[in-house]
Amino acid sequence: MALDTPFYGKAEQTRRDRLAQWVARRQGLAVEEVDLKLAAGDASFRRYFRLALPDGSSRIIMDAPPDREDSQPFVTIASQWESAGLPVPTLHGIDLDAGFIELDDLGDITLERFFTDATTVEHYIERAIPLVHRLQNRAPLDALPLYDTALLERELELFPDWCLDAYLQLAPPPGWPAIKERLIASALAQPRVVVHRDYDAMNLMLHGDTLYLIDFQDAVAGPLNYDLVSLLRGRYCRLEPADFAAWVEAFRRQAVEDGRLDPDIEARRFLRQADEMAAQRTLKILGIFCRLTLRDGKTGYLARLPHFLAHLGDSLAPWPAFEAFLDWLENTFSPRLHDQLQKDGIIPGATA
Repeated sequence: MALDTPFYGKAEQTRRDRLAQWVARRQGLAVEEVDLKLAAGDASFRRYFRLALPDGSSRIIMDAPPDREDSQPFVTIASQWESAGLPVPTLHGIDLDAGFIELDDLGDITLERFFTDATTVEHYIERAIPLVHRLQNRAPLDALPLYDTALLERELELFPDWCLDAYLQLAPPPGWPAIKERLIASALAQPRVVVHRDYDAMNLMLHGDTLYLIDFQDAVAGPLNYDLVSLLRGRYCRLEPADFAAWVEAFRRQAVEDGRLDPDIEARRFLRQADEMAAQRTLKILGIFCRLTLRDGKTGYLARLPHFLAHLGDSLAPWPAFEAFLDWLENTFSPRLHDQLQKDGIIPGATA
């Protein structure tokens, strides 16, 4: 048996043995013939292995420990979206009790590889946005959890709980309850559609000439522009405000044409909603990245905080209602974050 993950103790070895035995039974192989190599991990407790088969083909095996991850939503959504004609990996084997799933191997090329300069970013945004329209037009909505007030508020509270208190020992900004209320009301005022919920370049996989959706297990029924702003204000690029506004307006027009958006929702209102949605998501991410570091011991996330802080500033700057919050971000939060990241060795300190 070839399994190239490091040894972390008896429990880890036992799980790897169970995974190899499950694969061997499914493929009619001896355990020692099972060739699994770690393909990827993510921010959850899921891991992905590439299975090399004797005929030269390959599959991906998802290892999602059932005491840590509920894989039923992933299985249900994959089936529904595939039936709706959406590009998702086919599931070939499922054992929810064990937490093992065998699925198509779509390779290793995600869109983040191409988010390197203005030309390639523009090209792949042009390719990715139509897939949001397809998702909203085709995927069934009824069975998904609601992106409701309670969920939006829980997400926003990750910012003061984990980024401000746990990481920076900083009090919430003045007027925080009113800020939350405004962002939540803005999100709930939008039409409700299928939301992937992490429609970032890392979750769009290019296989052949097709873009595939992956990591969709957290999909919800929620705001129309959420996936759009996830792409435009994600991890791998920072757009000029005029370019962001142009993409948002093009999306608005298509949504109106498709019947997903009331034509009376004029451009400036929709742009404000997009900025407010982006702000909500960014505040959540600032909290999540600190939690991943402090609670889960996952490295690399703190280095991304300045990028998302820049996104937050871009989202708030056009709108006078957030002037006081923006001032707090610039004069209180940003200096404290910079100092803490220097202290932690995430960014270079001042030289003598």
